[in-house]
Amino acid sequence: MTEAAMTENSKIPEYAERVLHVAELIPRGRVMTYGDVAEWLEEGGPRQVGRVMALYGGAVPWWRVVRSDGVLLPGHEQRALAHYREEGTPLRGASRAAQGHIPRVDMARARWDGPVGDEPADEPGYEPWDGDG
Repeated sequence: MTEAAMTENSKIPEYAERVLHVAELIPRGRVMTYGDVAEWLEEGGPRQVGRVMALYGGAVPWWRVVRSDGVLLPGHEQRALAHYREEGTPLRGASRAAQGHIPRVDMARARWDGPVGDEPADEPGYEPWDGDG
């Protein structure tokens, strides 16, 4: 079991472990939406995935699981933006109306369809999550 699969002294739910595993599979510079993760798992929905990420996502590349509109996670915009820039994640410029003029993820270019046969190494640019960043 990975460190992501454990909280301070208790095991996390099996569904949460599965969500975190998918987050770990997403290649650098790519994203999946909360709904994409739920659909790929064939269980739960965007809200359930979002709840798992809120409770347990700190141990995985949480910035790679995003809202379907590409808006950055409120309260974590600057941290996410730093990760996106470091990984080369496609971004769209912020509109003048956007609070703080924060860009959003370019979903058309950054969205990943998920691992084929649970083998992410077949995807160009795949690098396993090493816990840094």
